[in-house]
Amino acid sequence: MDFGELFSQALRAVRTNALRSFLTLLGIVIGVGTLVGVISVISGLNIFVRDKLFGLAPDVYVISRFGIIKSREEFLDALKRPRITEDDFERLRTDLRKADQVGGMLQGAGTVQFGDRRLSNVRLTGTTANYADLMNLDITAGRFFLDSEARAAKAVAVIGWDVKDELYRQLDPIGREIRIDGAPYQVIGLLTQQGRMLGESRDNVVILPVDAFRREYGTRGSLDLLVQARGGVEGVDDSADEARALLRAMRHTDFRAADPFGVITSENLQELWRQISAAAFLLTMLIASVSLGVGGIVIMNIMLVSVAERTQEIGLRRALGARQRDVRRQFLLEAALLSLAGGVAGVVLGGLVALGVDRIAHFPANLTPGIAALGLGLSVAVGVTAGYWPAVHASKLLPVDALRAE
Repeated sequence: MDFGELFSQALRAVRTNALRSFLTLLGIVIGVGTLVGVISVISGLNIFVRDKLFGLAPDVYVISRFGIIKSREEFLDALKRPRITEDDFERLRTDLRKADQVGGMLQGAGTVQFGDRRLSNVRLTGTTANYADLMNLDITAGRFFLDSEARAAKAVAVIGWDVKDELYRQLDPIGREIRIDGAPYQVIGLLTQQGRMLGESRDNVVILPVDAFRREYGTRGSLDLLVQARGGVEGVDDSADEARALLRAMRHTDFRAADPFGVITSENLQELWRQISAAAFLLTMLIASVSLGVGGIVIMNIMLVSVAERTQEIGLRRALGARQRDVRRQFLLEAALLSLAGGVAGVVLGGLVALGVDRIAHFPANLTPGIAALGLGLSVAVGVTAGYWPAVHASKLLPVDALRAE
């Protein structure tokens, strides 16, 4: 028998028991849908994290009091570290030889107001004038503040899109006054809209000159230092080592002791995210494998039932000249078609889940042809594996015994 005839016979058998075939596929559909949906979300998050979330240029690293905290014990230890002060910032800016520029940043939260409109719990960031370059900020209107304005602690502000929408609505905010916890500032810039991430807006922000921030909120906060390495990405490690050695010397840290600060590079953040996404991927594979395994067992059971029901058909075909391998290939093809149909339905389901997550929960999702092919390939592999034993069993039936079966 040629492949076309085998395919025709297998398709007819599947369509004859359409309802049973549909119920058989539920495990495959759920497993593939889960796999495709979650991997699409992880893929989208990977792209978002790489391009948008952390914001650091590849040649920029951050020195902070806390660094990357991975456990409660690390957090408690970090609380004992000394604050990074303005003196530390000035010393590094002056003495670092393997850095093109050094910036500083303080963060807090406050309430902003324009006229009778108010917005509370706005993220406030006090920075040096080079912050926009170091963090790759996009300004959609106006400008960022100048170094002279930052040094003079001018009452100027750059606002995010949510602040503009809530306070100014249809008005152009550039040049208008904004009150931050009662203090007046002039809006000189509007950041490009960033959207939401993990349910939290990234546009609910106001950026001030760091000395203006200190004037209103005091000097007790610990600075985060942003350092651009000289020589590009290749110079990050050498520059970070130089900064680490200088800070340790300034703090008289024993050579056996751990750093009393944290150094965060773009690669550190990417590696941390890769670990998180890899764990999520493995968990997804575990969940999907259970569903696919159940689906495979169901397919095997249904195929064995099908062999028992069609014993006379198998005997008649064998008596008319069908070879064992023809029978075996037909049942394998039936199992593959069943699982492929489940895989297609699962890919569609996973795509709809990814679309819903992207539009409703604001998680970026990225369904690629490779992810769809992975889902289809796994479903076919499960079907062929599950159908192998029933196909072999069918092919070994003796024609005489099969014809006598009732």
